[in-house]
Amino acid sequence: MDFQNPPMMDRQDLRDLKKSIDLGFRDFSRAYGEDIESVFDPLLYFLVWLEKLLLATPWPVVLLVLALLAWFGARSWFVVIGSVLAFLLIGYFGMWKDMVATLAIVSVCTLLCLLVGIPIGVLMARSDRVQSSITPILDVMQTIPSFVYLIPVVMLLGIGKVPGLLAVCIYAMPPIVRLTNLGIRLVDKEVLEAAEAFGASYRQKLFGVQVPLALPNIFAGVNQTIMMALAMVVIAAMIGMQGLGQQVLRAVNNQYLAVGFMNGLAIVALAIIFDRISQNYGKRLQKHLDGGDD
Repeated sequence: MDFQNPPMMDRQDLRDLKKSIDLGFRDFSRAYGEDIESVFDPLLYFLVWLEKLLLATPWPVVLLVLALLAWFGARSWFVVIGSVLAFLLIGYFGMWKDMVATLAIVSVCTLLCLLVGIPIGVLMARSDRVQSSITPILDVMQTIPSFVYLIPVVMLLGIGKVPGLLAVCIYAMPPIVRLTNLGIRLVDKEVLEAAEAFGASYRQKLFGVQVPLALPNIFAGVNQTIMMALAMVVIAAMIGMQGLGQQVLRAVNNQYLAVGFMNGLAIVALAIIFDRISQNYGKRLQKHLDGGDD
């Protein structure tokens, strides 16, 4: 068969198939799009509330909270001072509002990925059949171009915050699922046998032994989820997601070099801050579990 020049009948069948898929999905989105969108209304309200809360809070208070979180996670004055200086520079150059919007988006996306991804990872660790079923889905989520799954999301939910959130979550969720599964599976079987010898139930073994010992891997998944969420904010800006990514997209469309460069550096600064905090916390947690000093 000549794949470059298929028979006329095959080409007509292919066009008919594509057309039927397009029309079917279009009819589905028109019939159920509003109902599906209403399901995500609580998520939208929470995102808007968090963004308004951060904007209404005086910037010194926001800086203090962020510094405390940095110290709690990293226990490093270098990370704390660097984080505060980075946020001060972001505010000085007039990007505070967009930074807050990005921070709210990444926070909500990370929280949603954790609430959904960790239980899925636990289920995968519990059953090889579940793992073999979910792994191909994770492969597709990580490898499919982001512009491809933006199409059905936009057709179903239109342009706005919720479609952007879902797009970011689809892209950022696989790491936390994979590393939760891996961390639980790497728990020493002798430790589990000792827990069983003391009469521990499955729930007690899971929450008392497996999850605590898997926390370093889980926090590595949290780190990767945050990084991938930040990497997605520019693409999500194409469907109405506000924040630093929207300014980068505007700079690309209008050839504003300075605006694009500064907002891009702000995203990089956020990524570095979150990366250092989560990595240092994971290392401290691993050291603590290994019997070292905190």
